[in-house]
Amino acid sequence: MTTTGLILCVGTTPALQRAMIFDGLAINGVNRAAEVIEAAAGKSVNVAKVLAALGQRVLATGFVGGQRGSILREFLDQGGIAHDFISVAAPTRLCVTLIDRASHTHTELVEESQAVAAADYSALLDKLRSLIPRCGMLVCSGTLPPNAPRDFYARCIGIASAGNVRTILDAVGLPLLEALSAGPTVIKPNRAELGRTLSLGTESDDDLLAAMRRATELGAQSIVVTLGSEGAIAFDGTDFYRIRIPRLDVINTIGSGDAFAAGLASALVQDQPLVEAARVGAACGCANALTYLAGQVHVEDVAGLLPRVQATLIAGA
Repeated sequence: MTTTGLILCVGTTPALQRAMIFDGLAINGVNRAAEVIEAAAGKSVNVAKVLAALGQRVLATGFVGGQRGSILREFLDQGGIAHDFISVAAPTRLCVTLIDRASHTHTELVEESQAVAAADYSALLDKLRSLIPRCGMLVCSGTLPPNAPRDFYARCIGIASAGNVRTILDAVGLPLLEALSAGPTVIKPNRAELGRTLSLGTESDDDLLAAMRRATELGAQSIVVTLGSEGAIAFDGTDFYRIRIPRLDVINTIGSGDAFAAGLASALVQDQPLVEAARVGAACGCANALTYLAGQVHVEDVAGLLPRVQATLIAGA
């Protein structure tokens, strides 16, 4: 894929990821892992990792702290992924994925992030202002730490917009709702997250389309809603498209939403239309599900999956 512009990935809650792989996992028993893999992770870092695999120029920023923060930086250095983090007092969190080969299940154990100081948010926004002139795309993703300013993502998008830089936002709840008025280029919630954010029903497809239209009325320029194994629905402000994905023998779907966001960013920074960007995103999400680690894709898998991802105009939308 052609490299075009620097893509800046912002996230306030990166993590170290430990994947423990078992031939068979016994609940309430002693389990010995057949394999253990560790990597840098968290939603924004996962996006950066996938973008790097796709050949894009990428820079990861956000908050890291403590020994785990240092290890996270080392993992990114080893992967050749550029980063420019703010060091904070709160230690970087550790998340553990338990993969059971026998039952084909994966279980995520998530350590929640700790609060950071108000000055840390100011420092990150200042860093964002200094980096935006170098960027062709900004991707903001992830849950904010406790007591975070709920308009943080809105301010990030405002900084990018002032520099004529397009934005993708993967968030939920008040941080997403606050950010809509800032006019993000694309928002990428899943079905439940969109309903919860807008306090609207999204269970039926008709309700979902209405909620997606409402998100654009509130300021989002476009929206892609991911639907897990059912693919996604994309709305460019005029037309709705259903994105269908192939059936796969998945290994670990954790991080597939982040890989989807990376695929969107990679295509949009090359000026592809939203529907084609959603196809690339879906192929990346599927490719992630074929690996043990979150935020890991093999470019040959993406290339092989892309022709199998279908986009159709939703009649009557």
